[in-house]
Amino acid sequence: MAKILVVDDEKEIRQVIVKYLQSEGYLTIEAENGVEAVMKYHDEHPDLLILDLNLPDISGEKVCESIRQSNDTPIIMLTAKVQEDDRIKGLALGADDYVLKPFSPKELVMRVKAILRRTLVSKQQHQEVIEFGKIEIDEQAYVVKKDGKEVFLTPIEFKILVALSKNPGRTFTREQLISFALGYEYDGLNRTIDSHIKNLRQKIESDPGSPKHIRTVFGVGYKFKE
Repeated sequence: MAKILVVDDEKEIRQVIVKYLQSEGYLTIEAENGVEAVMKYHDEHPDLLILDLNLPDISGEKVCESIRQSNDTPIIMLTAKVQEDDRIKGLALGADDYVLKPFSPKELVMRVKAILRRTLVSKQQHQEVIEFGKIEIDEQAYVVKKDGKEVFLTPIEFKILVALSKNPGRTFTREQLISFALGYEYDGLNRTIDSHIKNLRQKIESDPGSPKHIRTVFGVGYKFKE
């Protein structure tokens, strides 16, 4: 799950944001000023920043500018400034979104989800090799490796693994996985997908009996956890 750095000098605001993010399963880090934000950013490598502009030491704009010199991590700016020029300046510095205070925590979480979803799609479009833990999937070469050693999958197993790993957190029904694997509607018993999942777990999971990545969603199907 994505890790999010929340930067605001007002403790109450940080607590509200963190509460809503954690309720959605996100990992959170907090910083109360600009210096601490930059330090924690480089130490923790978060997937997204929620950054207040009005910080007590250095401005949020300066923090954003510093990060943008070498990283493209998504940034959502928080501010009480309502002037259009201020918002344009923040976006020009490299912010991905701009939220005015006071704000709805639910709306903020929705914006976080939207940005992370776009970021994930963009990375996948440019990434030839999907990596999670000790597993590498080279979709172009049709190769899967575990601990650097090639794992031999059937074509259906490979397609199922790619579909799951490219959509972490999404729950697939058995019918959807069959459609991904075969490319058309399949008239056979949809429980046949369970056999393929069982074989996949034997090949890529460290403990197939207690899988870390390919999770069962009881009564529905399966989902992938990074």
